[in-house]
Amino acid sequence: MGRSYIVEDAVEGYLSKLCEQQAGSVTGLLIGQSSTQRDFVVTATRTPQKEESAATAGNSPDKEWVIEHARQVSRMLPGGLSVLGVFIITDTDSKDTLTTLRQLVFAVENLISSEHLWNPADDDVTDCVTLHVNPKTRKTFDVKDPKSMAKPADWKYQSGVCSSWSMVSCCINVDMLVPLPDNRTGTENMDTSLKEELKVWAHQLESGVCLIDGKKLSEDTELTGGQVKRNIRQTYTAQILLTPDDQRLTDVVQRCGGSVSVRGAVHSRAYLHSNKPKVKLAEKLLKRDVVSTVATRVQMLLEELLTSEEESKGSSRVKQQTEQFCLPRRVFCPVKVSGPVCVCDYLFSDEGLSEVTDRLKEMLDIDVDEEDLDTRQETPAEIPERDDATVPVWKLLNRWSPRETTILVLPWLLLSPYLPLLSQCSISVTFNTHICTPQNKVLVYNIHT
Repeated sequence: MGRSYIVEDAVEGYLSKLCEQQAGSVTGLLIGQSSTQRDFVVTATRTPQKEESAATAGNSPDKEWVIEHARQVSRMLPGGLSVLGVFIITDTDSKDTLTTLRQLVFAVENLISSEHLWNPADDDVTDCVTLHVNPKTRKTFDVKDPKSMAKPADWKYQSGVCSSWSMVSCCINVDMLVPLPDNRTGTENMDTSLKEELKVWAHQLESGVCLIDGKKLSEDTELTGGQVKRNIRQTYTAQILLTPDDQRLTDVVQRCGGSVSVRGAVHSRAYLHSNKPKVKLAEKLLKRDVVSTVATRVQMLLEELLTSEEESKGSSRVKQQTEQFCLPRRVFCPVKVSGPVCVCDYLFSDEGLSEVTDRLKEMLDIDVDEEDLDTRQETPAEIPERDDATVPVWKLLNRWSPRETTILVLPWLLLSPYLPLLSQCSISVTFNTHICTPQNKVLVYNIHT
């Protein structure tokens, strides 16, 4: 027997609506949360249609198009939500359909997993679901086993699946200096260096101490501390305390083609199912969301810079020695039919909220008004007109008020009581060209309030 799935009633309505509108096969993603005992499906979204000129002939799904959609959607899911599987709506009932679903679910999982910067945990669920609507065949595959056979899934619809889910949130400072290779020739070469440094930072974050509502709780403690009442949402504030990186003590001077400095603070959150979630799960999902949201923003900026670099080829634009860019800020959108759970998108400084609503419609098939978007968790980063790299550190510190200066110079463990003050912070990235000396790195937090 395969896994059990508790599915939001609205998903059944959504799939039925797609069946009525069907003109050929329709593919899409199932989104929710896995647990050791069962999985919860809170929403579903169809794969966007290609423009007619680029559409693939026939009813066969475009595998690459489905995979790219899954990659974009996974970026829009906060901690606790993930792509659980794929569905297909088609009139044909053949082995070819099951083969197609198998190929899609393995390809989607392999791509999403390849972008994860954390190590898999022993309690991670590796089963992914496939749903064939009409004649409603549900199967699961263990995506970690290439020879996995399809197993029937227990599929039950229920209202208010996540109406009483808990939410854990935190604001965490990021201060990262990434040396770039001496022989780099463009933005594209930064990707490998950034990913390697982000992996190091992710491992450091993974070993950090997590406080929930100011307390260090045992991993096996039930987060909710008892029976959760239906439709009552519980929220918790967390702090993640990082220990100093011992590797810096053995760093040596190296010649670099430049460096990338990522500094600021980000808002992260994770949603937890109401089936007696443990503190261990809350910590894991929250830390993964921190890593995911920072990595996603850096990757999005690199993609923008790469596009700009291609467009400006042959122009006479002079590149500056130091360039500063604002990473996009996180904006949340409620999944209304599924209770308090939210998805997210990333807003660049030159974009408006209408572009966020357009992306939510295209990627997640969610209709939302601009006033329903939550833009309060992060504020836009401010780029100073004067280059901070040319200003002595003592002058940098004098720019802030005494309280902010205290935050800057305190060790990280002593910083935790001040974390609520950072809830309106944002993040920016700076590119420099110089010889990098890692052990001389000055830990100055670029805080914007």
